[in-house]
Amino acid sequence: MKKLKRVILFLLVFAVLLWACSAGIQVIVRNVSGSVSGRSRVFASVSAEKKNTIDVLVAGDSESYTSVSPMDLWDRAGIAAYDCGQPGQRIQETYYILKTAFRTQSPKLVLFETNTMFRDPGFLKNVQLSLTEPLAYHFPVIKYHNAWKALFDGPGGLKKSYKGFEIRDKVVSYEGDEEYMKETKDKAQIPEVVRVYMEKIKRLCEKNGADLLLVSAPSPKNYNYKKHNSLEEYARENNLPYVDLNMKFRDIGIDWKQDSYDRGDHLNISGARKVTAYIGQYLADNYDLPDRRNDDGWREWDNLAREYLEEL
Repeated sequence: MKKLKRVILFLLVFAVLLWACSAGIQVIVRNVSGSVSGRSRVFASVSAEKKNTIDVLVAGDSESYTSVSPMDLWDRAGIAAYDCGQPGQRIQETYYILKTAFRTQSPKLVLFETNTMFRDPGFLKNVQLSLTEPLAYHFPVIKYHNAWKALFDGPGGLKKSYKGFEIRDKVVSYEGDEEYMKETKDKAQIPEVVRVYMEKIKRLCEKNGADLLLVSAPSPKNYNYKKHNSLEEYARENNLPYVDLNMKFRDIGIDWKQDSYDRGDHLNISGARKVTAYIGQYLADNYDLPDRRNDDGWREWDNLAREYLEEL
């Protein structure tokens, strides 16, 4: 009995220490968010945003943050959007970055780029992520354990981030078949773990009063008609809007000789601006999003947009 009491006491003390360290590290992260690197960077950056200033959260893997430019949405329509994507983002990470953002933000829309829905890292990695992500959410010191270094190291070689978006102007053409969306009745498989977490994401959005929009960015390397069929079916079964921009890349004006960053995997800045213009019009036609350009609480966005346009 005494051993049990000692174990319980130890766990309580350990939990209190974790909580205290987490509270302290979050203060550090809010002050050096732009210098935090790696997979934690997006968690730190969105947490540092002024409370209730983001109206659209863009989530997903690298297809998300290379396709949607928040500063172009701002410049054209005053939409306050933020890219919350990560390289190779797993669905568990998507869920917890949204939970993290919802702590301080009340977005009206979550735009989810769908490439993540076909990523299954395997049983062991899924178990690991399903354990570590909730722990890191409740005890951020686990995620930001190296953040203190940013106090001394600064941003280093990190590129300037415009609400989660970086300007990538390199051109490496896609030389493959432009008719990559060849019609078929076959379907790609959406992993079961993705379906489980997508249900959690749907409930999270509903709980926080945010609409959920599925979008597939133009990418010959990542998309085909099998994936289109699966996503269309999933969206229909779950009563979600779905926009497949691979079916519309010519309408958007994508030129695979000029708008590809890396042979048809990601878009460069030219392609991203075209996609953003199309998405901006879609949002204007289908959602009642506020124009924040004349609102006092968003002056910093005006300044950042000017920097962005000057860098182009």
